[in-house]
Amino acid sequence: MINREISRLLREAADLMEIAGEDPFRIRSYRRGADAVDQCPQSMRELAGEPRQILALPGIGKGLLALIQEMLSTGKLEQREQLLQRYRPEMLDLLQISGLGPKTIALIFEHFHAASVDEVEELARAGRLQGLPRMGAQSEAKILRGIAAWRKLSGRFLLSQAESAAHGVLDWMREISAIAGLTVAGSLRRGRETIGDVDVLAAGPRLDGAARQQAGEHFLRLPGVEQVLGQGPEKTSVRLHSGLQVDLRWLDSASLGAGLQYFTGSQAHNVALRGRAVKAGLKLNEYGLFRGKKRIAGETEEAIYHALGLAWIPPELRESCGELEAAAAGGLPQLLRLEDMRGDLHMHTVASDGRATIEEMADAAIARGYQYIAITEHSQALAMARGLNEVRAREHIQLIRAADAAFRQGRKPSAGGPERPLRIFTGIEVDILADGRLDMENGVLAEMDVVIGSLHSRFDLPPAAMTERLLRAIENPHLRILGHLTARILLRRAAVEFDFEAVLAACARAGVALEINASPERLDINDQHARRCGQAGVPVVISTDAHQPRHLDHMRYGVTMARRAWLEPRQVLNTRGPEELLAALRPRIET
Repeated sequence: MINREISRLLREAADLMEIAGEDPFRIRSYRRGADAVDQCPQSMRELAGEPRQILALPGIGKGLLALIQEMLSTGKLEQREQLLQRYRPEMLDLLQISGLGPKTIALIFEHFHAASVDEVEELARAGRLQGLPRMGAQSEAKILRGIAAWRKLSGRFLLSQAESAAHGVLDWMREISAIAGLTVAGSLRRGRETIGDVDVLAAGPRLDGAARQQAGEHFLRLPGVEQVLGQGPEKTSVRLHSGLQVDLRWLDSASLGAGLQYFTGSQAHNVALRGRAVKAGLKLNEYGLFRGKKRIAGETEEAIYHALGLAWIPPELRESCGELEAAAAGGLPQLLRLEDMRGDLHMHTVASDGRATIEEMADAAIARGYQYIAITEHSQALAMARGLNEVRAREHIQLIRAADAAFRQGRKPSAGGPERPLRIFTGIEVDILADGRLDMENGVLAEMDVVIGSLHSRFDLPPAAMTERLLRAIENPHLRILGHLTARILLRRAAVEFDFEAVLAACARAGVALEINASPERLDINDQHARRCGQAGVPVVISTDAHQPRHLDHMRYGVTMARRAWLEPRQVLNTRGPEELLAALRPRIET
C-alpha cells in the first residue's frame, strides 16, 4: 500500500464520519493525517519499522499511527469499512460528484435514505431535492451536471495512480524466478492522462503450466487485492482496493513483442497495422506476425514494425494520428526525453502555499541535475493560498535574488556529488482576473524574470467571455507564459471552454509560451493542444507546479504529454540553458 492509498482511505473515512455527524475534531485529525502522509517524501511502508519517524510527521499522533499500521497490515481501515456497511459502498461515488459535499449527502440520506448516484439522480430529476434546506433549483441543476460529468469519467484513474499500482505489481511479480520478461502495456504505456485499467504482460522460457499456476497464485496474494475477477491459463484479473483493475497476461517468450505491440496500441492503431499486414499477405495478432503458419516476427516489437516496412513507433504515438504514415516515410519525430529538461519554471514555496523554502526547492532541483528554476508564488487574488501583494512580492524578489547569488556559485546536491551551479529566476503565478487584467501592478511584473498568468476563479464564464479574458491577458506585455490554460482538474473539474485557436494565434503573435503543467491532477495543456502548439510554432514550457521537493518528480508526466504531442526538444523552451531560455521567452519590458 502506497502513501496515496493510505491518504485516500483516511480522507474517505473522514468524509463518511462527517456524513455520520461524528466528532469534528476527529474528522479534522484524519484529514490532517491524510495530508501529512500524502506530503511525506518517504513511503509509509519504508518507515513502518521506525514508528518514531511517522510520529514526527505534522499531525500524526499515536492514534493515527495505529491506523496507518492497520492499513499497512490489512490493506483496510476498519472505521471506513464499518461506515460503508452503514451507508453502503455506493456512498463513496457520491463524494466524487461536484455539487455534493458530505453535509449535502448527509441531508439527502437523512430525508430520502438515498446512498447511490442513481438514487440521487432520480430525486434531482423529479425536483424533490429542492424542498430540502439550503437547496434550490440551481443546486439541483448543479448536482445533475456533476453526475453527468462523473458518469463520463467513472472508473478512470490518474496516470500517476495507475503507474504507482503497476510498479507495485511488477515488484511483486519479480519474485517469481520463472518470469524472464515482465512489462506494462495498454494505455498506461501510451501515457494516457487517465487510465481505465492496467495491463501487465509476463513471459519466460520456463513459465510452463506448473510455473504459470504458481505465478498466478502469487499474483492473487498481491497486497491490496480486493476481488478476483477472473483466472485462466492466459489471463488473471483482479480489482484493487482503490477500484483499479489489473490484468496479468501470460505469453510465450517468442510472442512477447507481438503481445506487447497488440496490448499497447490503441484500437485504431492496431486495426490500421493489421490492415497493413493483410495487404502484405501477412497475418498479425498477439502471438506474432505470420506468413501462412510460419511466424516471421514476434519476439520483439521492433521486428514486427520492421517486417511491415515501418520504423519502430514509440508507444505514446500509437493513437492512429498519422504515426504509421510517418513511420513509413521515415518522418517520425525525435521525441523529447526527460533527460533533455534543463529546468523547472513553476513552483511555490512557504511564501504562499508551498511546503518548502527557496533553498530546499533549489537543493531538490540540483539533485535532479537542473541548471535553473523559477520561484513563482501565487498573487493576492488567491487569498486561500496566501498570495502575494505588491509589497510582499517586492520583498520576495529580493529573497530570490539573494538565493540566486548564493546558488549560482555552486552547491552540492543534497544527495552528494560534485558542486553544481543553479540559477534561480524571480517570478510569479499571477491570477488572470475575470476581465482579463493581471492581478498585480505592471511595475512589479516588470521586475520578474518569469510571469505566468493562470486562471484560478470564475470558471463559469461563457466561452466568448472566457476567450476575451484570455486574449486581454495576452495583451499585457509582461505576461510570458500561460499556465495550466484550461484550468481543469482531472476527474474532478472540467476544462473551461474558449476558442483555443484564437488564443493560440494571439500567443504566436505576442511570443507567449503555453505551459504543459506536469502535475498529474492537471496535465494541462493536453496532448492535442500541445501538438497544435508544435504545428503553429508556439513555444511550450513544461513545469511541475511543485509545492514541495517531491513534486519535482512530476516532470516525467509533462514530458509524457509532450511526447504524445509529437514534440521535439527544440520545441520546448526549458530544454535550453538559462541564458538561451530567457532570450527565447517574450522580451521583458522595463517600466
